[in-house]
Formats: sequence, C-alpha cells, structure tokens
Amino acid sequence: MATTTYPPSPPYYKLYKDYEQDPSSAPEPPPPIQGTYLLYGSSYTTDDVLPSLEDEGVRQLYPKDPNLDFKKELRSLNKDLQLHILEIADVLIERPSQYARRVEDISLIFQNLHHLLNSLRPHQVHFLLIEKVTKFDFESLCKALRQSSDLEKAGNLRV
Repeated sequence: MATTTYPPSPPYYKLYKDYEQDPSSAPEPPPPIQGTYLLYGSSYTTDDVLPSLEDEGVRQLYPKDPNLDFKKELRSLNKDLQLHILEIADVLIERPSQYARRVEDISLIFQNLHHLLNSLRPHQVHFLLIEKVTKFDFESLCKALRQSSDLEKAGNLRV
C-alpha cells in the first residue's frame, strides 16, 4: 500500500472554481446543527446549559438559592480550601492514613469553586459585551466630534 506525505485535496474545492467571477455560484453552507449530535463516539447537544453538580455526581457545598451571593460563597469556599490545605500538612505528619480523604475534600472544594465560577460566565460575557458596545459608541462619537471640529476650524462647517 503506497502512502503519500501530502494526501490529495478533497474534491470540494472544485465547487468553488468559478467563485471569483460569480460569487453566487458557490453552494450554500450547511444548516446549523440543532439538538443532539454524535461526534467521535460521544453524544453532544447544542443547548448551552451548565449541568448541576448533582447531575455530575458531586456534592454541592453551597446553598441552592436562586438569589445566591456569589461573592460570599466564593470567599467561603476559598477560606475552606485554605484551611484544608493547611490541615493536609498536619495530616501527612500525624495521621497519614487520612491523607486520601483530605485530598478528596480538597477536590470537592475545587469542583464547587469551578462550578460557581462557570455559573458566572454568562454574566461576565453580558457585561463584557455592554462594555465593548459602550466603548465603541464612545470612540465613534469622539471621532465624529473631532472630525466636525476639524471641519469647523477649516471653515467648511457652519454651526
């Protein structure tokens, strides 16, 4: 069986040979995938929902309140993490048999911290977009004002 260093191109490129002369000759892109799809043997969904910790088989260390104070809970979990890391040094010296349980506790705290931070991602994106749009509008306004003041100085614009 012969192999080549560079395999031949897929035949799809032939569909675009007249694209520069006639852009409408290119085929339409495929429709977006909706629902569940299979990729490399694993099932995925297009629904962008963060699964709960219980769905992942992890015990949740913070309350299931819809009005959760993220800042307070993140600080609390961070303090717990610091305490557990200090305790693990003591456990290694005095009670090495409890080491595995302490590592599991630290892992649980990290998983809860990670889940809380991922819960904040939609809010982060929302405020980032607001900031970008506001900054863009402010910059375009400043640019327009500079141009109008330059025109006014040149005597081309009368106010």
